Amino acid sequence: MSSLRIAMLTYSLRPRGGVVHALEVSEALARRGHEVCLFALGRPGEEFFRAPGVPSRIVRYIPPEAPFDERIMAMLVAYRDGLAEPLGQGAFDVIHSQDCLSASAAVELRERGVIGHVIRTVHHIDDFISPSLIECQDRSILAPDALLCVSEPWVARLRAEYGVCAGLVSNGVDTRRYRPARYAADRWRDRRAFGLGDEFAVLTIGGIEPRKGTLTLLEGFARLRALAPELDSRLLVAGGATLFDYRSEVDRFHARVAELGLGETVRVLGTLEDGEIERLYRAADVFAFPSTKEGFGLAALEALASGLPVVASDLDALTTFLENGHSAMLVPVGDHDALAVAIARLAHETGTRRALRANGLRVAAGYSWDRGAAAYEDAYRELLGSFAAAVAARV
Repeated sequence: MSSLRIAMLTYSLRPRGGVVHALEVSEALARRGHEVCLFALGRPGEEFFRAPGVPSRIVRYIPPEAPFDERIMAMLVAYRDGLAEPLGQGAFDVIHSQDCLSASAAVELRERGVIGHVIRTVHHIDDFISPSLIECQDRSILAPDALLCVSEPWVARLRAEYGVCAGLVSNGVDTRRYRPARYAADRWRDRRAFGLGDEFAVLTIGGIEPRKGTLTLLEGFARLRALAPELDSRLLVAGGATLFDYRSEVDRFHARVAELGLGETVRVLGTLEDGEIERLYRAADVFAFPSTKEGFGLAALEALASGLPVVASDLDALTTFLENGHSAMLVPVGDHDALAVAIARLAHETGTRRALRANGLRVAAGYSWDRGAAAYEDAYRELLGSFAAAVAARV
């Protein structure tokens, strides 16, 4: 298709799934000949978790010392006002948001006549409890001119719960970065960098939060150590950069670590540099992903591409690319015993581990960011055509 000027909007600079998606698909669209500018909201001094390969613009804001809902509204106002000038005067053919905050800001600009339309990708629906985020999420689903999703189950859920239709696009993974170790020495070097020797390393990415099933994972890990003490297992928890305050969940997690007597066997690594995450996938022995909700499950796809066997919840979004017993081991949501048994099986069955690894690499090879960009191109062509037809009908 002809070159488009695309404004890609995301709410954060941190490596959450939707932010990674926004950055990666922006770069892929640029490789396909489009002019893309990536916009994000950030505090003074903050930068993207990795330097974007496209022009980018950070709308700066200073969060006020105020209750949570007031801080969210201040972020929304700051983003709206910061976007008004660069998005105005027809500067872009496509205004595309990847989250509820940037979509709500863009919707307000459309209502003021600053921009003509808002397209939004809905990655998943959160179970918010704060009024500001509930309002933001509902508006960002009901008010945009067009919606897209990265998995079929969320297309169906938007139709069932909100009565809206969404198109389907794709996620991706950069297999040049997320790849298996080329030599055994490379893997051991990565393991030593994270203080691992012969221990069996169970990795999860996403931090400590309810949606990631972190407490289920902790209980499963304790059960694993009881089932297979000879493994001398270690649990590595990486990531966790988020807008939300999960301190109470973090406190429960650490209290339970102490109650279970797990001590130094559990390591919370926090947010890591992008290259460190790549090496961590290669260093670990199994990837555990016991989420209670996912829009797609980008971290599981990265694990597959890294040659890391995956044990995950049997969520419908995950089963769009993970097949139980073929590319992953899937267990019921919240079942820590089943999680432990599946991990122990992988630890002891070399053949099963090898088969999952080979099949997982084949699955990951089918999910390139260029494929995702091509899906967006098709969606843009259709949506822009319908927008033009609607304008012509009003004349």
